[in-house]
Amino acid sequence: MAETTLPQYLLRNARAFPRRPALREKEKGIWQEWTWADYLAHVRAIALGLVSLGFQRGDKLALLSDNRPQLYAAMVAAQAVGGVPVPLYQDSIARELQYVIDHADARFVYAEDQEQVDKVLDLKASLPKVERVIYDDPKGMRHYTDPFLLSLERLEAQGRDLDREQPGRFEDLVAAGRAEDLALVCYTSGTTGAPKGAMISQSNLVHAIQGILEVEHYAPADEVLAYLPAAWVGDTFWSLAASLMVGFTVNCPERPETVLENLREIGPHHIVAPPRIWENLVSTVQVKLGDASWVKRRLAGWLMPIGEEVARRRMDKQPLSLRLRLLNAVGEHFVFGPLRDHLGFRRTRYAYTGGAPLGPEIFLFFRAIGINLKQVYGQTEIAVSCVQRDGDVKLGTVGQPFPNVEVRLTEAGELIARGPAMFLGYYKNPEATAATIKDGWLHSGDAAMFDLDGHLVVIDRVKDVTALANGTKFAPQFIETKLKFSPYIKEAVAFGLGQDYVAVMINIDMENVGKWAERRQIAYTTYTDLAQKPQVYDLIRGEVRRVNRDLPETTRIRKYVLLHKELDPDDDEITRTRKVRRTLVAKKYAEIVDTLFSDAGTAAVTTVVTYQDGRQATLKTEIRIETVETARDLVPA
Repeated sequence: MAETTLPQYLLRNARAFPRRPALREKEKGIWQEWTWADYLAHVRAIALGLVSLGFQRGDKLALLSDNRPQLYAAMVAAQAVGGVPVPLYQDSIARELQYVIDHADARFVYAEDQEQVDKVLDLKASLPKVERVIYDDPKGMRHYTDPFLLSLERLEAQGRDLDREQPGRFEDLVAAGRAEDLALVCYTSGTTGAPKGAMISQSNLVHAIQGILEVEHYAPADEVLAYLPAAWVGDTFWSLAASLMVGFTVNCPERPETVLENLREIGPHHIVAPPRIWENLVSTVQVKLGDASWVKRRLAGWLMPIGEEVARRRMDKQPLSLRLRLLNAVGEHFVFGPLRDHLGFRRTRYAYTGGAPLGPEIFLFFRAIGINLKQVYGQTEIAVSCVQRDGDVKLGTVGQPFPNVEVRLTEAGELIARGPAMFLGYYKNPEATAATIKDGWLHSGDAAMFDLDGHLVVIDRVKDVTALANGTKFAPQFIETKLKFSPYIKEAVAFGLGQDYVAVMINIDMENVGKWAERRQIAYTTYTDLAQKPQVYDLIRGEVRRVNRDLPETTRIRKYVLLHKELDPDDDEITRTRKVRRTLVAKKYAEIVDTLFSDAGTAAVTTVVTYQDGRQATLKTEIRIETVETARDLVPA
C-alpha cells in the first residue's frame, strides 16, 4: 500500500532500513543516536501511552520544547493515533502560550523540562481544557507532586503495557490514517493581530515535499541540523516531513547556544535558515576578519571581490575569463574553502534562505565563497512553494514555483497560489479563511512581479508598500534589508507614508558594536548608553550613507534614530520569527516617529518593557535624531 501519512512513512523506513540513523541529539558532549527502529519504538510507545490516557482521533497535543528526538517522536505519535500536534514557540511568554493552547482546544501538553512545565502550571487555572502535562526531562522536578503531571518515561511504559495487551493496535491505528487527516495546526506569527491556526493535512505535507523533490535531490544518506523552532512550518517541512519521506538523518543541537558549533560538527548536506541567521554569520565573519592578522585581512580583501565577480557572472550565465578562473582557484584554496569549513558548510549541497527577503550583498557573499545558497518562498498556509533552481539563480528573486504549484498575480499585483499543498483553512476562524482562500486561490498578501525570465520577485507585503507625499512609492522592507547587511545593525524600521522623505528607526547589534567600541576604548554600560554614544551615531551614519548610494534619490534615508532598546517579541514589537509588527511599532513609538519628521533634534521617550515572567518596567530617556545630508550621500564613505 502506498504511504499517504507521515506515520505510514515511518513504518516503511523502520522496515526497510531499521539500523540506519534517523535522529541524533548531542547530550553531555556525546552524540546519542536513534535508528529508524528506535524511532518507531518510541513513537509506538508514546502513541499507545496517549491512547491509555484517553487520547482520541482529532484530539490536540500542544508541544513546548527545543528541537529534540522526543519532540518529533511525540508529533508523529499524535498523528499515528489520528490526533493533531500543535507546536509552540518555546520562548513564548505566558499570555502567548495561554492563547494558543486554549484556542487549539489542546487536551494534553508535552513540555520538555522544568522551565516549560512551570509555564504551563502557572497557567493551569486559565487552561480548563488541558487534562495532563507530559514532561521529558525530570531535572529539578523531584518534589513536583501535582497529578496533572506525567513523565514521558511513565507514558511510554504505559504504552508498552498496552502494546503487550493489544498487539497490532498501533499498526491498525496507523493503517487507519488517511491523506485528508489533519496533520498539524501551525499558528501564524501574528504580525497584524492574534495568531491564526493554519490547518495542514497529511496530504498538504506530502505534496509539499513531493514538489521540492521534483526540483532538488535529497538522499537517505543526507544529514540535516534541526535547530529552528518546531512551531515554524519550515522546521516541519524539512525536519519532520522530508526526513520521514526521504529517510535522511535529523541532528538536534545540544543547546540553542551550541548551534554553530554543532553545525561545524555535522556539516549538513542541506540547511534552511531565515535571513537573520545568514546576516549573523556574515557579521561574525566580518568581525573575525577585523581581528585577524594583516595577511589574512589582505587576502580576504583581495580575493572576496573576485569571488563575488565570479558568482555574479555565473548567475548572469556569462563566461569566465582565464584570469578569473585562476584567481577564483586561488581564493578557493586560501579563503573560500577554509571559510566554508569554518562555518560548517563543507558538505552542503543546498542552502536555503526564506521567511523574508535576504539582502543581495549577503546573498552574494555566500555564493562568492561557494555555498549554493538559494532563496525559497512560501507561507505557513502552503509551506514552501517556490525555489531557485541550480544553474538558474538570480539576485532579488525567489525562483520559480514547484511543478505542482500554480502562481499568479492579481490586477493589484498581489501574489496568489493554489496547489495540493494549500492548507485547509484557519482553525475556528471561517472569516479569516474566507478572506484568504477565494475561488480556490490562496491570497498571500504579498506584492510581487515576474521578471522577463519568469522568476518571481516578492516586493513587500501589499499593506506595507507605501508612498511619500509626492507620490513616490517605496517598499520599507527593501530599505530595511539593505541596512541589515551591516554587521552593526540588527533591526531597522522605515517610515515615510505621506511624508517628504524616508526616515528609519535602528537597533544596533549590541555584540558587534560593543566589540567595535571596546577596540576603540569607548566606555559604556548598558545597551541604551552604547546606542546613544556620538561615535556610534557616526558609525551608523556611514552604514546609512552606504545604503543611500544604492537607492533612488527620492527614497534615500534623510533621518535616523538609534533606539534605546531592542525590539522584542516579549513586548509584541516583533514576532517569534523576527517579523516587525509595523502597526504596533508605529503606534508604540509614535513620539519618535513624529520627531523624525519634525525639526527637533531629540525625542523624549517613555517605554514599558515586559520581562519573561510577565513583570514590566518603565524606561525614560532622551534619544538623538540624526540628519543625513543628501548631498553627502554620493560621496564615498
